Amino acid sequence: MFRASTQATIFNSNIGLLVYTAAYKLLRPILFLFSAEKAHHLTLNGLKIASKMGLLRLSTKKISSKATTVMGIQFPNQVGLAAGLDKNGDYLAELSQLGFGFVEIGTITPRPQDGNPLPRLFRLPQARAIINRMGFNNLGIQHLLKQVKKARAAGHKGIIGINIGKNFDTDVENAVDDYLICLREAYAFADYITINISSPNTPGLRDLQYGDELNQLLSTLKQAQLSLAKTHDKYVPLAVKVAPDLSSDEVVFIAETLLNNKIDGLIATNTTLSRDAVKDMQYGDEAGGLSGEPVRDLSTAIITQFANILGDKIPIIGVGGIASGEDAVDKIKAGATLVQVYSALIYQGPALVTECSQAIANYTKNDK
Repeated sequence: MFRASTQATIFNSNIGLLVYTAAYKLLRPILFLFSAEKAHHLTLNGLKIASKMGLLRLSTKKISSKATTVMGIQFPNQVGLAAGLDKNGDYLAELSQLGFGFVEIGTITPRPQDGNPLPRLFRLPQARAIINRMGFNNLGIQHLLKQVKKARAAGHKGIIGINIGKNFDTDVENAVDDYLICLREAYAFADYITINISSPNTPGLRDLQYGDELNQLLSTLKQAQLSLAKTHDKYVPLAVKVAPDLSSDEVVFIAETLLNNKIDGLIATNTTLSRDAVKDMQYGDEAGGLSGEPVRDLSTAIITQFANILGDKIPIIGVGGIASGEDAVDKIKAGATLVQVYSALIYQGPALVTECSQAIANYTKNDK
């Protein structure tokens, strides 16, 4: 009786996901008639409606992946949502129902800010890519924490990463103050915290990846982390998110700085400034960061370089251009332990999450 009931639940939940995925594919051409940012909001609102209708409940029992412990956290599977889709934590419950092993929200800043002027988000369907210059538009750390508390109170038990950054009008010299504010506020509510120093859309932010600026920033945040761990009797790992546009020398410097400051994780990579793959396409010359399939190989190459230096001392979360299960496995082969997806969801819908999770599970099983 129990087995029959469980099988029925799994069947019905997967039927729900299939229905939602099919509906998304049917609606995608209509969504693409709207501006990219308008379509983004419509999709998230549709996600909330689908959740209320019970269409998103995906049984993780269907995915034969083992829990993986990374940064001291046990992840139910190795596929997460990259930061940027849910900047304010407004859709935590809905997104978690798509089968993600973890969800990263943000980038969040101490104070609310509007971000860059519209238009600032562009689809490049030919390349299955996105260009964005959003500029950390968000409602501020207090709003995000309110949403996290609400989700937890409603029974959300999924792993939450909180991605933090600086306000646009904070001088780079004082950026550490903004990161400290976000770190201290988010610490009690996050499973891990990501230090975003690689968005190309906040002036001067990427300068924090280099030289004394990086060492000073990470040293200060590490000290704060250790102090907060004592206060809260809870150790929350710190990860650093880097750009794909790095030279070999820069990779070596960043890796050594991460090791010296005992940082817990690396997220590689953010969006690229390169336009080689899209220069002749509509919107290909728009300012901002390019994500999606054109960044796949660049991201994987950076992961390989970091993995060769970091070994098993600092785990890598691979992100950038993952559009299939094979792409996800390639990131694992390159040295990542976990992966994140985002841009490909816009073109393919939520079935990608299960595809990637199952592909990684099959690879790790057969690789033993």
